[in-house]
Amino acid sequence: MASHPDFVNYVTEQLREAGTIRSRKMFGEYGLYCDDVFFAVICDDQFFVKITPQGEAAFPDLPKASPYEGAKDSFLVEDNLS
Repeated sequence: MASHPDFVNYVTEQLREAGTIRSRKMFGEYGLYCDDVFFAVICDDQFFVKITPQGEAAFPDLPKASPYEGAKDSFLVEDNLS
């Protein structure tokens, strides 16, 4: 199921203070970039952030899940982004 543009806009708006956030439609879903660096995907209206050592240290309890079949696990951000 493809993500809704309204959800993508909501996520990018919530992240506006992190840098220049843009989305790119990819295979019916969306990739997110911050200052032209790929860092996340939105699949089925769920927000997945690429796992990094720094992210693991900062958010050890954040759930992990695969955004789509065959993909590596990512952080699944389910809480309010504000």
